[in-house]
Amino acid sequence: METNSAATGIVMATRLEAAPFIDSGIFVCIEEKPLPVYKHKSVYLILSGIGKGSAAIAATYLILKYQTEIMFNIGAAGSTTEDYNLGDILHIDSVIDYDRPKLIGLKPRYLKPDVLEGYKTSTLATQDVAVVSAQEREKVGKLASLVDMEGAAFVQACRTFKVKNYLFKIVTDTPAHTVDNQIIENIKNTRDILFSFFKERFLD
Repeated sequence: METNSAATGIVMATRLEAAPFIDSGIFVCIEEKPLPVYKHKSVYLILSGIGKGSAAIAATYLILKYQTEIMFNIGAAGSTTEDYNLGDILHIDSVIDYDRPKLIGLKPRYLKPDVLEGYKTSTLATQDVAVVSAQEREKVGKLASLVDMEGAAFVQACRTFKVKNYLFKIVTDTPAHTVDNQIIENIKNTRDILFSFFKERFLD
């Protein structure tokens, strides 16, 4: 996918996840406030902070200030099943706003991001409370194979402004990982994989 001709935005939640991008030397910090923004050619990387509200604000900020025409949300996700391994990268083809069901009937609220061909896809559930325990994962796993805390809000913001939006998530924890410190170490051990994947396909 060619991104050089269009202003492109990348929303990542934390510096922990984004460290390989920031430390690579190809991105230059152009803003610190209200949110950190880094630039490489026509690509803008913003650190949103954790949660749906933060993701929506960051996506909207890039779209309105830098007129981004293509948006990516990339970063860590937990697996609700044992089907995925640490470091697996999935392209999201459906997102559930898990803790914001429809008012009538309380049915799940599905959001559809844009999808690129040639990548392994998965369904993502987003909520503002981290899904960590095996019991919580099993419950959410009835609807989605991956969980995060930003994806649904990112898609909603991009859809509002009619901007192309894509999500790639790397598995950083599974039902076997239930301790915060363990998940943090997993992010550190897998974040270079995500950077290499994204750089090769969308930055070079």
